Amino acid sequence: MQSSDVEPFVDLEWLSQNRGRLVLADVRWYLDGRSGRAAYDRGHIPGAVFVDLDRWLSAKGSPLEGRNPLPAAHDFAVGMRESGISDGDIVVAYDDAGGVIAARLVWMLRATGHCSAILDGGMAGYEGPLETESRSRPAGDFTAQTWPRNRLAEIHELSIEANLVVDARNRDRFEGKQDPIDPRPGHVPGARNVPCRENLDPAGKLRSKAELLRIFASAGITTAENVISYCGSGVTACHNLLALEHAGLGHGRLFTGGWSQYGHALEYPVELGPA
Repeated sequence: MQSSDVEPFVDLEWLSQNRGRLVLADVRWYLDGRSGRAAYDRGHIPGAVFVDLDRWLSAKGSPLEGRNPLPAAHDFAVGMRESGISDGDIVVAYDDAGGVIAARLVWMLRATGHCSAILDGGMAGYEGPLETESRSRPAGDFTAQTWPRNRLAEIHELSIEANLVVDARNRDRFEGKQDPIDPRPGHVPGARNVPCRENLDPAGKLRSKAELLRIFASAGITTAENVISYCGSGVTACHNLLALEHAGLGHGRLFTGGWSQYGHALEYPVELGPA
């Protein structure tokens, strides 16, 4: 089964109908340093395994590469195997942030040809009782694959005029009104701001495809061709890429280093204010 066989977002009804043939993954993670594992231990959707973003979905960060660079393909494969995930599995991931964190795992899997989707609504949409028992699965047979170059962008490509650069951060950080995390406020010159959290409705569920198309069109995006998505460190930018795919606009590229890399690269200019 290929990634195109499953939509990037699925709902609880789809989860219930396909529960016997998928792996449910809890990918909670917090930028403020709170423990996603501790949140999982306090209560998670029954049957879910915990996938540690810092350990398996990111290499060690640095000013040169950003806060959450992609891990080596071998390390990612080890993490998937230890989580009980095999090449042929469908992986449905969730978090407690409307999917903007779980999007990192889903994008990584789909970019390498695996079947994966975000559980729309995540923890907030699940009304059944939670469980506190830690879940584990037999080791999987996940195969390491090189990250596809056609799904990634480098820092120098952000200044190429033909590329449409999209910033997934909240508007206050994009405009440079505040940035408590990275060294310089602002955004990549010429970037469009499509805050990934605005892809969600007030209940934390993904907006309709028609609404997503309007959101992207308002930023001048009618196709994902030449779109480069970034955020602070390559995590929530994945949500915009998956939303583009879900809306039928195709595949954009991820600048994994995000603002945490760009902001440290003082040779590159910064822009303040709205797009």
